[in-house]
Amino acid sequence: MIRKIIISGSGGQGILLAGKVLADAAIKEGKEVTYMPSYGAEVRGGTANVNVIISDEEIASPVVLVPDTVLVFNAPSKDKFEGLVKTGGLMVVNDSIVTKKEKRTDIDYLFISATDIAQTHGSIKSANMVMLGDYSGKTNVISIKSLIASFNEMFGHKKEELRKINEIAIREGWTRGNG
Repeated sequence: MIRKIIISGSGGQGILLAGKVLADAAIKEGKEVTYMPSYGAEVRGGTANVNVIISDEEIASPVVLVPDTVLVFNAPSKDKFEGLVKTGGLMVVNDSIVTKKEKRTDIDYLFISATDIAQTHGSIKSANMVMLGDYSGKTNVISIKSLIASFNEMFGHKKEELRKINEIAIREGWTRGNG
């Protein structure tokens, strides 16, 4: 199994953090992983994306040219990466921000109102964890347990409220993706 994933949006949406949590969760499950972030000069508000590859075998290159999955948090990211998704691949779209329009018929789309869901739980900043949970629930590439453990190890020590909000976000996304 090899999964090539791009997570993309604007700086400040937690794109790089989402990739880091996903990569760390995969490592916890004994998988081979690469994590390669890319962001513009002005981090908050600029473009940001991250390539994550998860595999059962050694990974030759960290570059994702033809992703299996793209998680998009804004319209420019959807426009940029939609054409790159491999046939039969998956595009997970935050439809709180991005129009639900499907341009391709040879890939699957998963629309989730991640920002709206995150806001109902106390912080729109947890939309990235809603998206990760949704992707993981849909694909079963990474367990919910590993995602939550990774987030908690990285940030759970800072504020109990932050930990709770993000755990709820991951669980809510996972339930929707798994349903």
